[in-house]
Amino acid sequence: MNATVTRHPVRLAIFSTPDHLCVVRAAAETLCRKMGFDDAGITKVVLSVDEALTNVIRHAYGGAEDQPIEVELSAGLEEGDVALRVRVRDFGRYAGACEVQPREPSALRPGGLGVYIMHECMDRVEYRQAEGGGTLLTMTKRLSAPRGGS
Repeated sequence: MNATVTRHPVRLAIFSTPDHLCVVRAAAETLCRKMGFDDAGITKVVLSVDEALTNVIRHAYGGAEDQPIEVELSAGLEEGDVALRVRVRDFGRYAGACEVQPREPSALRPGGLGVYIMHECMDRVEYRQAEGGGTLLTMTKRLSAPRGGS
């Protein structure tokens, strides 16, 4: 892993418009490649980032396209493995614990797969109420993770 990746996280401030999601996906993909993730691992990270941002737009902001979202991508060590940490911060309606629990695919309705996908693709997914309101989502993907196949 390149040492510069660990010292300087990538920080993006976007609006809650779907038009900005491609910028965050591209940043996540580029950092994953630099860290050494394989194509399958990159796909899982990018999919998880996309689902997280889509959920913020849909649920925290009710579809409004002019609200702030902060994204931080950083590399480091997690349980002895190189890992990518993704933090997504919104300032909208807090997603309570009961709303962000993954459900079995058979119990999901259309549009309800995002949290399930994130839990399946990432090694750790944690939601908490952010100081000052909104939600802080932290997702971690280890480079040599036993789960998720990368």
